[in-house]
This record gives sequence, C-alpha cells and structure tokens, in this order.
Amino acid sequence: MFAVIQTGGKQYKVAKDDIIVVEKLDAETGKAVAFTDVLLCGKEGDVKVGAPLVKGAEVKGEVLEQRKGDKIVIFKKKRRQTYRRKRGHRQNETVVKITSIKA
Repeated sequence: MFAVIQTGGKQYKVAKDDIIVVEKLDAETGKAVAFTDVLLCGKEGDVKVGAPLVKGAEVKGEVLEQRKGDKIVIFKKKRRQTYRRKRGHRQNETVVKITSIKA
C-alpha cells in the first residue's frame, strides 16, 4: 500500500516503513505524527484519488530525528565593483519513519 501526502508545501509518495526527510515539524524525537493531507492512496490496481484530499485517509509516522540539512552557499558578486557577499544557510528538517497508512 502506498500514499501521496502533502506537507511543507511538497508532496511525497510513501509506503509503510519508508523513511522521509520533510520540512521541520513541531514534534519531538520519538513522538508520533499524523499526516491528514492525503492526495492519493491505494494498492496496485485499486487507487483512490482525492478531490483534492481523500476523505478519512491518514498516514501515521514516527519522528526519528530533528536536524539541519546540508549547507547552501549564497554568493553574490558584481564584477569590477569590489562587491562580494558570501553567506550560508542550513534548513531545519525532520526525519520521519512511516508506520501506517489508513485508507
């Protein structure tokens, strides 16, 4: 069984026991989270498509860790103007293990 969920403005195709990295969620490590924005769910041959969401569907997961992502370097330069700005950014993210899918 699989599902397509929406969280943090992005969509993820998940199945049971998958580990996904999503935008930061307000949940502590080891706690359960529920994703109710399910766009599509089903098995092979039997698929339910929401309009826009599947009613009554829910995907549950467990937070494995809260972490920061890889560093992204922002470098601005204007040639012949001695203008250079270097800045870095690390996005906060949450690692979630999918425990169950209820259609």
